Amino acid sequence: MELSQGAYKVQNIKLTDLANQFGTPLYVYDANKIVHQLKTLKTAFSGSDVRIKYAAKALTNISILKLLYKNGSDVDVVSIQEAQLALRAGFKPHQVMYTPSGVDFAEITEAVTLGLTVNLDNLSVLTKFGEKYHDTYPCSIRLNPHIMAGGNYKISTGHSNSKFGISVFQLPEIHEVVKKYRIKINGLHIHTGSDITESEVFLKMADILFGVARDFPHLKFIDFGSGFKVAYKEGDIVTNVYDLGLKLSKSFNEFCQHYGRKLELHFEPGKFIVSEAGYLLVKVNVVKATPSVTFVGVDSGLNHLIRPMMYDAYHDIANISNPTGSQKLYTVVGYICETDTFGADRKLNEVREGDILAFKNAGAYGFSMSSNYNSRLKPAEVLLINGEAKLIREREQFEDLLARQVEIDI
Repeated sequence: MELSQGAYKVQNIKLTDLANQFGTPLYVYDANKIVHQLKTLKTAFSGSDVRIKYAAKALTNISILKLLYKNGSDVDVVSIQEAQLALRAGFKPHQVMYTPSGVDFAEITEAVTLGLTVNLDNLSVLTKFGEKYHDTYPCSIRLNPHIMAGGNYKISTGHSNSKFGISVFQLPEIHEVVKKYRIKINGLHIHTGSDITESEVFLKMADILFGVARDFPHLKFIDFGSGFKVAYKEGDIVTNVYDLGLKLSKSFNEFCQHYGRKLELHFEPGKFIVSEAGYLLVKVNVVKATPSVTFVGVDSGLNHLIRPMMYDAYHDIANISNPTGSQKLYTVVGYICETDTFGADRKLNEVREGDILAFKNAGAYGFSMSSNYNSRLKPAEVLLINGEAKLIREREQFEDLLARQVEIDI
């Protein structure tokens, strides 16, 4: 989003025009930015046989999935429904990595029927998998490296108290199950969380994975998950993916030489690919001045963007209706009947009722975590592609709230 000739624009399209055309609240995604982020990662790790598997949970709109497929991405899914969306978008079964957590075994059986790459993170499930499939269908193993990494405990997934992965201290049990059922392990996987800025964290994971990998002769890939940090505000430290690409590719290629053959290097970015491409546009309903705070109440809330309340996440906010107005201090809040704060004590160009605000970095875990709380309707989604604004999800209507309910006579 750039300020050009007194207006905020993306692909030379005024965001205020989009708000007028499609209404608010409105999610807007920049296709050029999504493709750019994907190509950045491919370039950064071009020293290895790299596969970028987009973490679909970040943003599952079918048109976004199609865009990524067309531009050479694979996909990472965590549910059968995400897998079905990916297949419908054009991804081939072998391009789909399925990494469930705590699901019924019937869902894993369905993933095998679909031909997906199956990634298991539980000894009990690995045992059931071996009992059913033996050496007829390979699987990958997700390990818990006992590494605390990332910017928020709630999104750190590789520490000792995390539900994710089989502990590296349980390797003897893993080998026992694999040997007993002759399971072919075709991949090893680690994901420690989000907002990782230090290359050393990934290199530490590499030491663990490479040490473990020597005892698994049928590997095709090693997967480092993701967690690349993006900038949420000016001055934020981000992951230097080019530095990481050089260091990790060198280490990975050296390991492959010792292993005896080339393997694929996998990553599963979600936020890195779509976060900065997304904006949530909202309309100001009220400006409420109190003796201590001036609140800006908008026509959206935690039902549309829950990250600020759930993770204390920071999203930059801009008044795109009055980009040159004098700055004042505001607390921007939603319309949900809960504490519902998007940003406290923010300097914004003077806000007036009816103005349009833009929340930046709203592409990842925005719409995908939205709900109908307070019986509010979910917003529309628009994709800016080839200089045009394309509607990719219609705004919900009241009838959608009743669509799956069954009214009985009382």
